[in-house]
Amino acid sequence: MREFRDEGGHFKGDAARPRVLLCGYYGEHNLGDDALLEVLLSQLPAACQAVVTAHDTTLVHERFGVETVPRRRLALVLKALGRCDALVLGGGSLLQDSTSFRSLLYYAALIAAARLEGKPVLLWGQGLGPLRRRRSRLLVGRLLRLVTAVSWRDAESAALAKRLGREGPVGSDPVWALPPQPWRGTGGPLVLCFRPTQQLQGEAWRPYLAAVDQVAATQDREVIWLPFHAGQDRGLLAELRQTGVLPAGLAARSREVDAERPSEAMAVFSGAGLVVAMRLHGLILAALAGAPCAALSYDPKVAAAAAALGCPCQGLDQAPASDVQSSELQALLLASWSAALDTPPPAARLAELRRQTAVHRQVLQTLDASGGAC
Repeated sequence: MREFRDEGGHFKGDAARPRVLLCGYYGEHNLGDDALLEVLLSQLPAACQAVVTAHDTTLVHERFGVETVPRRRLALVLKALGRCDALVLGGGSLLQDSTSFRSLLYYAALIAAARLEGKPVLLWGQGLGPLRRRRSRLLVGRLLRLVTAVSWRDAESAALAKRLGREGPVGSDPVWALPPQPWRGTGGPLVLCFRPTQQLQGEAWRPYLAAVDQVAATQDREVIWLPFHAGQDRGLLAELRQTGVLPAGLAARSREVDAERPSEAMAVFSGAGLVVAMRLHGLILAALAGAPCAALSYDPKVAAAAAALGCPCQGLDQAPASDVQSSELQALLLASWSAALDTPPPAARLAELRRQTAVHRQVLQTLDASGGAC
């Protein structure tokens, strides 16, 4: 067996086994992307050896035991691609220009480089868009014609891809494939999976926090704040306390709990009387833990997941324009969350969402097919 080391110096063993470059937003201390990688690695054909793009390469290497390459260094990623046999864009919405057009060019460079070398390119469990620029839509339309196989995580992405000239099977988000956990949260705390967002700034938080405060006080529940993205969400409780928008009663009931792995987050969720999630994968992991759920949607993907699950969802598109509207929103949230408390999602819905992830595994099996990489 010939030995080699990854770009971070980590030993990974068999150079004779076909290698697949898994490209995604990994190693960013985001539990949702960690969950996506966990599922992707579990579905990768056994003959394949994974090479993973990551920001924190040491974390990903130690946690998953895979070869890594620094995601933000395109030259090194292209070098890694050169010694791989296939490229997989794994989960999330990678082909979009809301982050920047430069981000879209990054993935375009990888797809083009792989296809120029005759290597398969798979889009696994992808969301598509937003594509706000005309040049973005033209570029993605060309890229979609280059890829070998694709699966979409939602109907909206599939519809956009079809308009751009590429059809493909639609499933639910790949994270639904993780094993469900038993719920033990009757009478348990409220768990908040909140994130900073442009829609909630300063005073705009008040009706949401007041509704949480009322539910917690009426039902005598503790409130746990669970940061899903360590770099963005951690410290949000302290920040809201400092700005003075956090009700005193809620502040007294609240504490922040860190989870390093998706399984740790699910352990917290499984003991919750209600999880209110703004993070897409926070909502999914909470439901997989059997917890009662409600969503606050800062992005259409969250609203779509809530609709599929059948849980309450409040959009954040438009902030209340007056004190009256704010009071009405607070009352609406209070009624909705009180009704959802201690009422877990229907088992049949969870089973169906898990069943719908099969299309993503099938896309990966093309790597094992005749002429594939593995």
